[in-house]
Amino acid sequence: MSESTEQLPQSRGLFARLKGSALCRRDNSITTVRDMIGWWEARRIPFNLIVGSAGVLSIVVVGIVAAGSSLLFNSDFGLPDPPLFALFAVVIYGIMANVCFTGGWLVELVVRKIWPREADRFATLSFSLGLVFSVLLTLTPGIVVGSAGLFKLLGHFLGLPHS
Repeated sequence: MSESTEQLPQSRGLFARLKGSALCRRDNSITTVRDMIGWWEARRIPFNLIVGSAGVLSIVVVGIVAAGSSLLFNSDFGLPDPPLFALFAVVIYGIMANVCFTGGWLVELVVRKIWPREADRFATLSFSLGLVFSVLLTLTPGIVVGSAGLFKLLGHFLGLPHS
């Protein structure tokens, strides 16, 4: 076997492991709507805990950047104006994440009617991709604000003017 074909499973390894995990897979084919909705709803709390943990990490990064910006530059970089807006945004984000989660099993209902043999595969794939997308989207504020904060800090140490 060539070196490039040996690396193929490794490059897809993380997503394949997620998709094959007990959280994302279906061991038995689902035959009733009740069982299908039950499969999705049994994953709602783990989904919320995983996405929520990513949100906490993002909030911590934004908080560290905001505190550092306040201490080093006497500015409120990283904080929404007014700061109470952040709490409102977190609540709305959590509600919308759960609305989208519910959309997963609603779309599976349609897929089950049109392509019944593909419904189980669709469910595991859409749940896995939805989880990855949700975590990445939730980490985005921390990544953006954290990167901007690092660039601002780097500029400070290099003696570049800052606003």
